[in-house]
Amino acid sequence: MSLTAQIDLLRAAVDLARAAIVTDGGEPGDHIEAVVEDDNSVAHYFTADVPGYRGWRWCAVVAAASDDDGPDGVTVSEVVLLPGDGALLAPAWVPWSERLAAGDLGPGDQLAAETDDPRLVPNQVDGGDAEALDGEIGLGRKRVLSREGRDDAAQRWYDGEYGPASAMAQAARHNCADCGFYLPLAGALRQAFGVCANEYSADGHVVSAEYGCGAHSDVVARPSVSTPLFDPYDDGVLEVFAAAE
Repeated sequence: MSLTAQIDLLRAAVDLARAAIVTDGGEPGDHIEAVVEDDNSVAHYFTADVPGYRGWRWCAVVAAASDDDGPDGVTVSEVVLLPGDGALLAPAWVPWSERLAAGDLGPGDQLAAETDDPRLVPNQVDGGDAEALDGEIGLGRKRVLSREGRDDAAQRWYDGEYGPASAMAQAARHNCADCGFYLPLAGALRQAFGVCANEYSADGHVVSAEYGCGAHSDVVARPSVSTPLFDPYDDGVLEVFAAAE
């Protein structure tokens, strides 16, 4: 049999492909197309009405075979349900460590840092803070922040809600660096970040020295506005006349 005749035979095996899908437990719909995979196989595609698999298609691959292996020299190689164009697919799997977001950690939850976490280094490694901490870096801790971990945190804080680009900071006249409620951090980040101690502002949050708000310690209170004073009206000077009858 010539190659062309063999391919034509495989392309014509629509009923055999449909029967294979039914035998496999599927319910194929209309025949969509026949795709030549190679010189010895053709994939037949059928519509599929399977709950939860919108846009998917049944596929049965038929292959050339000897008369002993299949009718008219054709046999079924594979049956599978495949997604078509625009098919409803599950989102790509993402490792749990990459799915975590700030605020996901709840009471009682545990989140272990990776052994090779680039944000941390053993406490005997100088991360650049030794001088600022008077040599107490890592005291009582197995690992401390690496330079990369510190830089990541600094960038996150600088770009965040309490950084200089936030709407609050843009509308403020004063910066945190010279605010009485500003508590500078220790170590290498001291010059750029601190903690706000104003309960009416960013209380307890790490803020950039360039951040600012309307509750700065140097904000001057506006003078109170009161009702203008007037001389009291003295009704004792009035002369009372009897009403005319």
